[in-house]
Amino acid sequence: MGASSGPRRLSGMQKQVLALYRGFLRAARSKPVEERRQIESVVCSEFRKNSKQVDRKNFIYIEYLLRRGKKQLDQLKSPDTVGLSSLSVDSSRTRGSSS
Repeated sequence: MGASSGPRRLSGMQKQVLALYRGFLRAARSKPVEERRQIESVVCSEFRKNSKQVDRKNFIYIEYLLRRGKKQLDQLKSPDTVGLSSLSVDSSRTRGSSS
C-alpha cells in the first residue's frame, strides 16, 4: 500500500462504470459454467481495453459506452441469452480526435 491521505473519492461516472462491471459479473453467475467463463473474459477484456484507450475527459464517449453497456447487460440478463460477444468500436473516436 502506498502513502495516501485517505480513501480516494470516485466521481459519479466512475461509480456508474464500476456498477456496470459488477452487474455484468453478477449476470454471468446465472449462466452455465462454460458461458460464464467466456462472458467474464469478454467483460474483463472490454473494460480493460476501454480503460486504456478512452480518454478520461471524453465524457460524451464514456456516456455512450455506458448506455451501450447497459443495453448489453439487459440482453445478458435475459434467460434466453447464453453468451456475450465483443463489439468492435472505431478507436479513432476514443481520443476525441477530429477528422
